[in-house]
Amino acid sequence: MARASGVAQGPLVAETVRALSGFASDEMGLVTACRRVVQRHLSCGAVVTVAARTLTSSDPYRTLGEVGRAVADDDTARTLADGLPAGAMVVVVGWPEVAVSAMGRRGDVCVVVVDTTGEGEDLVDALDAADVPAQLASAENLGTAVRCAAAAGDDGVVVIEADVVGPSAAVAVPGSLAAAATGHALGVKVVLSVPFGRCHPATMFDVVVERLGADSASPWDAGWDLVPVGLVDEVVRGERRGSVTEMLADPDCPVAPELLSASAF
Repeated sequence: MARASGVAQGPLVAETVRALSGFASDEMGLVTACRRVVQRHLSCGAVVTVAARTLTSSDPYRTLGEVGRAVADDDTARTLADGLPAGAMVVVVGWPEVAVSAMGRRGDVCVVVVDTTGEGEDLVDALDAADVPAQLASAENLGTAVRCAAAAGDDGVVVIEADVVGPSAAVAVPGSLAAAATGHALGVKVVLSVPFGRCHPATMFDVVVERLGADSASPWDAGWDLVPVGLVDEVVRGERRGSVTEMLADPDCPVAPELLSASAF
C-alpha cells in the first residue's frame, strides 16, 4: 500500500510504519527506504513526518511505533465535530477523510460535497448511509454551494483538510483554494483541519511544494491546490483549535537533512 497512490493517509501511514520497521537496524537501508516512500507520497504530510522523525531519531524502531500510534489516535475529527454549530451547513471539497469522520459524529449537520475529484457521489452515499444529510454540488457550482453556506449565517462553515501545511499555506485537494477564497470573501467561517503529522516547518514544506510543482506539467493539472493560510479563520489540530498563528507554531515534522536534497525527492 505504501507504494500505491490515492490512499487515505491513516492506512498509508500504518503500512509505511510496518514497511520501514524492517529497516530500523539498517541505517543506509532506512535512509533509502524513507526517501523512496516520500518521493512516492510527497503530498502525504503524515508519511513525510514518519520518515523525518525516523531519520532524526536515535531509536528508529521505537519512533516508528510512536508516530504510528499518534496518527491512529489523532483527535482532530472529534475536536472538529465538537466545534460545529448545531444544525450547521458544512461545505467540503473532495473526500476529506478526517472531516468526513467528524460529520459522522454529528447527526444534526447538513454536508454539501463539492465534487472536484470524482468521488462526490460515493461520499454522499456514504454520508447518507451514516444518517448524515448530504447533497452533491458539481465543481462548477462551488461558488453557489459556499453562497448557500453564507446564507446560513453563523451556521455556515467551509472545512478544508490539509494534506500538508506549512507556516504560510496548505496543500489540499483541487477546489480547496476556490472554496476557501469564496468563503473568506462572503464571510463564511473557513476551518482548516490539520490531523497529526501534516504540520511541517517551512524548510520541509517549501521543499515538498517545490518538488510537487516540478512534477506537474502545468499548474492547473497539478492535482492539488495551495491555499494561503490567510484565508483561514480557524485551525483544528488534535485536541486543540485556534488561530493560524497559534496552531501552526509547533510543527509535527522535524527537519531531516536526508530528505532535503534534490535526489531525496
